Amino acid sequence: MFFDQVTITVQGGRGGNGVVSFRREAMVPRGGPDGGNGGRGGDVVLVVNRHLNTLRSFQQARNYKADDGHHGRGKNQTGRSGKDLFVQVPPGTVVRDGKSNIILGDLIQPDQQLIVARGGRGGRGNAVFATPSNQAPLIAENGTPGEFLEVALELKLIADIGLVGLPNAGKSTLLSVLTAAHPKIGDYPFTTLQPNLGVAMIDEVRTVVLADIPGLIEGASEGAGLGHDFLRHIERTRVLIHLLDGLTVDPVRDYQVVQDELVAFGHGLDQKPQILAMTKMDLPDAQAAFELFCQSDSATDVLKACLPISAATGQGTRDLLYRAVQQLDQLPTPELQEPEPILRMAPGDEPYVVRREGGGFRVESPMLIKRVETTRWDLDDAVQRFQHLLERTGISAELERLGVKTGDTVYIGDYELEWVE
Repeated sequence: MFFDQVTITVQGGRGGNGVVSFRREAMVPRGGPDGGNGGRGGDVVLVVNRHLNTLRSFQQARNYKADDGHHGRGKNQTGRSGKDLFVQVPPGTVVRDGKSNIILGDLIQPDQQLIVARGGRGGRGNAVFATPSNQAPLIAENGTPGEFLEVALELKLIADIGLVGLPNAGKSTLLSVLTAAHPKIGDYPFTTLQPNLGVAMIDEVRTVVLADIPGLIEGASEGAGLGHDFLRHIERTRVLIHLLDGLTVDPVRDYQVVQDELVAFGHGLDQKPQILAMTKMDLPDAQAAFELFCQSDSATDVLKACLPISAATGQGTRDLLYRAVQQLDQLPTPELQEPEPILRMAPGDEPYVVRREGGGFRVESPMLIKRVETTRWDLDDAVQRFQHLLERTGISAELERLGVKTGDTVYIGDYELEWVE
């Protein structure tokens, strides 16, 4: 099975907690606060590995979490940051948000990186909260959790030249002759159940990448056969070699079936340069078909440009490759676009919502959820600071308008707080 689509979950590491600490040294009776900050959590980063060509490594492991940050310590020591987690993907991987389907990045270049889940911020220690009016603050913060995201990965093979045609047209055999690839080959429809990549040597220094795309059938663009799953792999190729089976009874129809599917699928596949070739010229029937459909006066203009080849004997195969390379050289150099940044709203950008829920009240606010997670509920000063936040944002007034009273439960994210006047 060719693994070219998978959904994974990624989570950045949690930030370390800040600490409440005071300087304790001989001859220093009133040492000030020296509680250090927690370290940030590690990021989850996708990185392109040019040696990969499938997403098979995700078949077993689909959950990825970076390291948490370490807690702060006294003497103003900041906790160590969590290690970033680097997850390797093949070139040509399209990264989408698993829920919104928005494209987060298109990873094409070797070693290209994309941060998909940022680590949480480290909590601040009490040294940060010292002011002239509060020189001994008993306040510190918890680290925030890392971002959690469901990510859909879709692989679109990157190749210079793509081989297309109906099943059993000889694509896999040609790929094995022109490159060092060893695809499975057999004399029956749908021999190739997965795309194959191969590297062909043009001269001593130049190589090109060829992709054998599984055979198309009529209706492939609508999901029939294997076409719907694999047509997308042609999107990355720049030149197409269209192979016709020399033993077919109707090369004209075979050609048109493939063209119709390319048009129906869209994405400009039918606009790509194509070189047409008829295979199996080592067989008498194929030679007769070539003369009848490609060299006779009644042949269509498209088929008159058809090249005769035989992968079994090597006839015409290098000439076909060189012509494809010539077409490739005539195309403008593709511009590599930088992936669009992942857009995330800053805390507090979204308005809050306060509503009754069960026997209590629910407050929905991304900003407040983050603050409730960072608040050290074991420290009275920290709890009081959170109460001031509710008052400044108007949430307290809204709760009171809805009738909150002492003893009621207020739900914020996964937290349940008891309201006290």
